[in-house]
Amino acid sequence: MRNTGWGALWALCFFLFCTLLHAHAISMSSGEVTVRGDHLDFVLNMPMYEAAHTPHPETTLLEHIHFSSRGETARLIQKSCHEEAATGVYLCAAEYTFSRPVDRLDVECTLHQVTVPNHVHLLRAENAGKRDQAVFDYSFTQATLRFRPPTGFEIAVQQGFEGMLRAVAGPVQLLFLAGLVLAGRGRRELLLLAGMFLAGEVLAALAAGALHWQPPVRFVEAAMALSIAYLSVEILFLPEAGMRWLIAGILGGFHGLSLYLVLAGSGFRPSYVLGGAAVSELTVIGILAAGMWMLERRWSMARLVRSSAALLLVFGMTWFFLRVRS
Repeated sequence: MRNTGWGALWALCFFLFCTLLHAHAISMSSGEVTVRGDHLDFVLNMPMYEAAHTPHPETTLLEHIHFSSRGETARLIQKSCHEEAATGVYLCAAEYTFSRPVDRLDVECTLHQVTVPNHVHLLRAENAGKRDQAVFDYSFTQATLRFRPPTGFEIAVQQGFEGMLRAVAGPVQLLFLAGLVLAGRGRRELLLLAGMFLAGEVLAALAAGALHWQPPVRFVEAAMALSIAYLSVEILFLPEAGMRWLIAGILGGFHGLSLYLVLAGSGFRPSYVLGGAAVSELTVIGILAAGMWMLERRWSMARLVRSSAALLLVFGMTWFFLRVRS
């Protein structure tokens, strides 16, 4: 039974490692729609590091965004795509037409199928001075833009849920939370580590916004990778070290920068996004901690913690080198 359990653990870690090689911790694009009667202009902004992995981006990207109105699919009139080397953005512009003026717009976006599974697309739209927007990812691929101001409740739900997804969307976020659970030498310390991690995350996101700092995506992803590696080093080589709560707060700052990039790219309210992120992160920490305490009844906890931390160290360093070289 013990061999079977360890085999399952190694198989799970190998699966996460394979996922790690092909994913990004932060993956976003944006689009602008302008409705002019029965015409629609669309501009897509895709980071080059995403477009570079997309086969034939000049055709594939626009094929995964569809517009319709009252059952009529928009007809593509013209399009053009090109790379803007100065900004590191792949830009596509397209013009569509309908048989009658558009008063509401149905949009289907499946860009996550040709980029990475955790890709987020933020679409802003305008029609005769009225604005609306929608966020698309693997869980929400369709939306209807009615060009009316959303209610406060709709804003809170949409942005809070987006924060929940972004906080645990990639393997690096989940692996760090797993490392945080391993680092907790008891339930009281785990609560302290979780609280300090969330505090560091929130403070870093708010501070970056106040300073109007736009950290490079590659830097943030590499820093998040090193956060996993350093936490693993603490567990493996400094098992009796004190003030681990301070380390959790500092490392949480790196993860807060990733949430700040979501805030900066979307214009969402920090309170909704960060609040949603905290809910999902605490939920994952609780689930992982409960699972570990159940395993404690069957296996040597010290051996489990050290073996898992060693794997996390390998994952963190691999992720770091991949992000630096990408």
